[in-house]
Amino acid sequence: MSSQSDVVPVAAEPETCAVRVVDPAKVALVSASLPEAETIVELAQVFGLLADPGRLRVITALLEGGEMCVCDIAAACGNSESAVSHALRLLRANRVVRVRRAGRMAYYRLDDSHVRMLLDLALTHVGHGTEGT
Repeated sequence: MSSQSDVVPVAAEPETCAVRVVDPAKVALVSASLPEAETIVELAQVFGLLADPGRLRVITALLEGGEMCVCDIAAACGNSESAVSHALRLLRANRVVRVRRAGRMAYYRLDDSHVRMLLDLALTHVGHGTEGT
């Protein structure tokens, strides 16, 4: 059991936080260079899209296969065409993929080189953690 001397009364805690800034110049520089709040929200949406394993499989299939139709993406990923279509709809709405129509067929590909670079870097990062094991 603890003695009375071990117990710190709650009233002894300060009621307000004292913000301590070690390097005010660096804090000002970083604060000025942060993206706008709207940009941060959009970035979080992109990373949220990438956080779903099903969508990530679709994106990775397009990274490896280039332009593909829904049925080929579904076959490559082992998902239903319906699930892939739903994923592609979300990815297209957020400008991660684009579609090209040829008659009744729709072919999807990654929207631009930035998406490809982001995926390549993420895959390299994940692989980097397993190289030493």
